[in-house]
Amino acid sequence: MISIRRADPAEAEVLTAISFAAKRYWNYPETFMQLWKDELTITEEYIKKNEVYVVESDRSVVGYFSMIYVPNDKNEGRIFISHGYYLDHMFLSPDLIGQGIGTKCIEFMTKYCRERKRDFVRVLSDPYARGFYKKTGARYIKEMLSNIPGRTVSLFEYHIH
Repeated sequence: MISIRRADPAEAEVLTAISFAAKRYWNYPETFMQLWKDELTITEEYIKKNEVYVVESDRSVVGYFSMIYVPNDKNEGRIFISHGYYLDHMFLSPDLIGQGIGTKCIEFMTKYCRERKRDFVRVLSDPYARGFYKKTGARYIKEMLSNIPGRTVSLFEYHIH
């Protein structure tokens, strides 16, 4: 049994640990982990500024996801980001990957966005997560250059109805 609730800024350290553990699950080289260090580090300020939700099981935080709003089109390194809402992070403790918890997070996010009359949420997907986003109803838009040379990320979009 899991529950989903708003994150507390004091949980930044545990969310950061989950970020790194989940990325390491896919056996990325340490050079990639260093490149992603700032992106995977969740701060109290990030939690205060964005819509961050934790996933709990037996009163322990076992994952989280966050949504951000990008007010204006911008370039993030080699990636062009258009304005709108994004699922910025979604990470689970590695021992829980593949057990349907991510799908529950997407269902929660979709309901949350529907209640706020948001039309869509975009996702820049890690290559290992592409199948998950397709399976949970996201529409593939296109491949985009990654900030890591020779690598791409997939842009997906959830239409909220």
